[in-house]
Amino acid sequence: MTNNPPKPADKPASEFEPLEHGSFADGFSSRTVVGALFVAIVMMPGAIYIGLVAGQSLGGAAEWVTIILFAELARRSFTQLRRQEIYILFYVASGVAAAAAGAGGPFATLIWDQYLKQAPETSTIAANIPDWVVPSITSPAMQNRNLAHVDWWWSHSSGILSPVMLIFFGYVLGRLGYFGFGYLLFRLTSDRERLPFPLAPIGAEGATALAESTERTESGKPADSWRRRVFSVGAACGIVFGCVYILVPVVTGLFLSKQVTILPIPFADFTSNVENILPGSLVTISFEAGLLLLGMVLPFRIVVGAFVAMVLTNLIGNPLLVKCGLAKHWQPGSTMLVNQMLLGYDFWISAGIGIALAVFAVGAWAVAKTLFGGKPEATAQAEPAHVPGDPPYRTASRERGDFPIWLALLLFVISAAVPCIICAKLVPDFPVWIVALFAFVWSPLQSYITARLTGLTGQGIGIPYLMQTVFIASGYKKVDIWFAPVPFYDYGGAAQRFRELELTRTKFTSVIKAEVLMLPVVWISSFVFWWFFWHIQQIPSSSLPFVARMWPVAARQTYIMLTANSGHHSLLMEALKPEIIGGAAGIGLVAYILMAAVGLPLEFFYGFISGMGVPSHVEINAFIGALLGRYYFSRKFGTERWTRYVPVVAAGFACGAGLSAMLGVALSLIANCVKELPY
Repeated sequence: MTNNPPKPADKPASEFEPLEHGSFADGFSSRTVVGALFVAIVMMPGAIYIGLVAGQSLGGAAEWVTIILFAELARRSFTQLRRQEIYILFYVASGVAAAAAGAGGPFATLIWDQYLKQAPETSTIAANIPDWVVPSITSPAMQNRNLAHVDWWWSHSSGILSPVMLIFFGYVLGRLGYFGFGYLLFRLTSDRERLPFPLAPIGAEGATALAESTERTESGKPADSWRRRVFSVGAACGIVFGCVYILVPVVTGLFLSKQVTILPIPFADFTSNVENILPGSLVTISFEAGLLLLGMVLPFRIVVGAFVAMVLTNLIGNPLLVKCGLAKHWQPGSTMLVNQMLLGYDFWISAGIGIALAVFAVGAWAVAKTLFGGKPEATAQAEPAHVPGDPPYRTASRERGDFPIWLALLLFVISAAVPCIICAKLVPDFPVWIVALFAFVWSPLQSYITARLTGLTGQGIGIPYLMQTVFIASGYKKVDIWFAPVPFYDYGGAAQRFRELELTRTKFTSVIKAEVLMLPVVWISSFVFWWFFWHIQQIPSSSLPFVARMWPVAARQTYIMLTANSGHHSLLMEALKPEIIGGAAGIGLVAYILMAAVGLPLEFFYGFISGMGVPSHVEINAFIGALLGRYYFSRKFGTERWTRYVPVVAAGFACGAGLSAMLGVALSLIANCVKELPY
């Protein structure tokens, strides 16, 4: 009888090695540089082209493909990738890929601006768009479609404050603020408040699982790892789901006149079918399995709160709005998207602003208690056990790579002050104190609330149309303010990034090196590929069907926004109803007080806020996932073991679905490249 070691599933949960083990290490290496170049050179042009042709995005596929490629190369080269290396590779790849997915990096903005200058929809205001946004139509830079022309790099009216340099300054200053103020938010919400950041373990566990897949025993065989097994299960499920949900429609759409869609994308809409019973409701069903996993990962109380809010506001509240006459523009037979737009115009935009104000008030009260009265009882977390020899957990230390608070503050002040100076130069007639208010008051508050909500619920909240409303209310009539680099930022998501670094035991200083690497890589690759695509053909054009169809619509919508402060009829100002804003803010505060009085956890309140007015498919899927996780998988595997499993499964699922999406994008790219050839 052989004495085989027990499988991970047979181990007690306490024997699982914790995620936060080992000492902190630098994750930046030569592999990081090669990975960034791989994404920039291989992924970015494909992302740009497929976005122009079909409106598709690589999503999270690029970083997972990059990491798996490097992990496989390491395994076959009998070398090992540390989890710190994999996470920084993930950080860099996701940063470069995000630039590609966001229309192709910073230079994509210039391509849109040149179209806006020439579009028929904006012809009446084209002459008012300044040359520090886009050169004159008569300029050789526009006539020859040449991004390298000097008019893009030096404006006649403002010198170095030119289209290209303004985008460059904005990118650099944005990263400084993201890193500096994001670190401050992390210290406050994670180190001091001990918020759980429920989605942070997904990226951390994924990096750890892939790192363990490259480990080998002394005999040279691949090392056994429960994370690798669980990650592989999640990846297999993701591949199968991605093939059914994404790959089949993409591939069949290339060869058939109509796509074969097995599962409705993105959801099945039953809004018009139930309008006799529930008029104005947003009744949809989605088969997106990722939402099920999201419900398993998020704290149960948050998911329940969001589901209750969806039922009360969507299935009960919206029909009441219609019957009470508050939804004046609702029309029978409308789809979910139309209903959402009309109800938003009549009620939910204003209600959302009011609820966001209530959340800000609650958050301000919580941070005041944190700073002056210790940790809030509702958010204080139990101190985890220390591992002997480890650096202090969730505490600033040199081993963790922490840097002085004054340096983080300096980075934030620079990122906020410089845009104020630039705005004062470019739009001297606009009140500079409004710009400063956005930079030094609103952006920090918004960032803190987002960080705190992300730490509690995994998602943030913002006040919609705030900046646009302020511009209109200021009385400023010119178009140029809409293009000025007003520092209206939200750095809250950076706190979770730092938490992921801590979970993977990656030194914070690694991110500094990664950011320095990403700047030239993103900038140069974006310039080269956009210069090439625009130089060979006009954008949009008939050979780029997606933008040819969608950009004129977007230009019309942009024209409405650009003329909202001109003194003419403003749809935006009509949609903002002070009485609804004030009422929603009051109801939000009363709901918080009542929930606290009856002993409901703060997580339920924030979940309730996040689920107000959303379509049914989002919260139904998450609620089903939460029930499965709590009442089936937790009982099957044990609560502690399942808690360790689920973020690894989620990371593997994202990886597998991303691989399927990448295959679909590649096939679509190839088909669109060759379909016009005569042979």
